[in-house]
This record gives sequence, structure tokens and C-alpha cells, in this order.
Amino acid sequence: MDKIPILRMGAFLLVTIQVDLYDRLALNLEADLVQMVNKTSAKGVLIDISAVSIVDSFMGRIIGNIASMSKILDAETVVVGMQPAVAITLIELGLPLKGVHTALDVEKGMNLLKSMIDDFDDDDQEVDDDGFIAE
Repeated sequence: MDKIPILRMGAFLLVTIQVDLYDRLALNLEADLVQMVNKTSAKGVLIDISAVSIVDSFMGRIIGNIASMSKILDAETVVVGMQPAVAITLIELGLPLKGVHTALDVEKGMNLLKSMIDDFDDDDQEVDDDGFIAE
């Protein structure tokens, strides 16, 4: 059975899709990725689709599902490397991919995830009555 590798990079999980996904492989990726987010307590998921030339409505829904489930497990999702034709197709299919952040490439995607996590961590800090962060 084919599997898409899921790599851990610190607090993030990286998935690079190098093949066009058929339905069973996409469903397996969805289940495997959500299990890994839960198992590793990852704070972010980066999905690189730069090698994917076609995204149909099913694949679009899978990406949206991954983002929704990851968000419930306290992880953000960023999709990178989207080809212009893929973006056009997703819009024409009416799939806005709510909850999915996008970036041009892996480096920018990682920076986006880091900034989202930093912003989240800043919100968690306690502030005293004078407005200063308590240490």
C-alpha cells in the first residue's frame, strides 16, 4: 500500500505530495496526518503540493478536512506550492478551503507557521494589572 511520508520538523509536520492522489491514498493521508498531529502534539502542518498538477473537488475537500481536524487538535495548516491552474480550479469548483493558510513555497510556509505559533504564544502570556507580561 502506498503512503505519503509525514516528516516532523520541531513543532511542525511536513508533507510533500509528489504524486497525484487517488481517493484511497488521499483518505489514508488524511487519517495518518490527523493521527500524527495528535501523537506528536504538532502546532502546525505544512502541505507541499508543488508537484501536484490536478486537484479535484474530492482532494480539495480532503485538504479542507485536514485543516479543520488539525485546528480542533490545536494545529494550523499551511498549503504551499500551489500551481496557478490548481488555484483557478479550486475557485471555479467553489472550494474556498476555509481554515487553510497558503504560502508560495516551503520556506515562506514555515515562516508563516512560526509567526502564527509565536502570535498564539504571546496571547497565552499572563498580563498584570499594569499591562506588563508577568514573568
